[in-house]
Amino acid sequence: MGETASKLRLVFDSVAQRRAVYLFDEFDALGADRSGNDVGEARRILNSFLVFLEEASSESLVIAATNHRTILDKALFRRFDAVLTYSLPDARQAAAVIKARLGSLASGTSMAKLGEYTLGLSHAELVKAAETAAKTVIMRGDITVTRDDVVLALTARRTASLG
Repeated sequence: MGETASKLRLVFDSVAQRRAVYLFDEFDALGADRSGNDVGEARRILNSFLVFLEEASSESLVIAATNHRTILDKALFRRFDAVLTYSLPDARQAAAVIKARLGSLASGTSMAKLGEYTLGLSHAELVKAAETAAKTVIMRGDITVTRDDVVLALTARRTASLG
């Protein structure tokens, strides 16, 4: 924590000098609401970020990404030109994500009506479930994933992510 503000200064010095895209992933670690934050250093880091962002070159693009929008400080939303929200995939999109990730391993396997298993899972969680199903198939020595493999992987993923 003690060095974070000075490292942010280095990043924003680069923003001023080099035209580029700068991505702050898992931004909630830096941008949590100041009013609910008892750690003085965390408030100072966020304040520094806000100042640096105000002074940032318009030649560069600064992006912040989070899965926890609700905990972000409200001042951040005024500093960015656009706020994009991505919803969780619906059943059709989820099936497409799984099928795309499995590739030829899913050849001939129906991904229809998986909605009850994919509900509440993000794109990333769907990809991980597909990879789990693929590993199961490979370890079994098969060349095609079954619907049961996919359902089992999705069920395990939902249990892990949704509790």
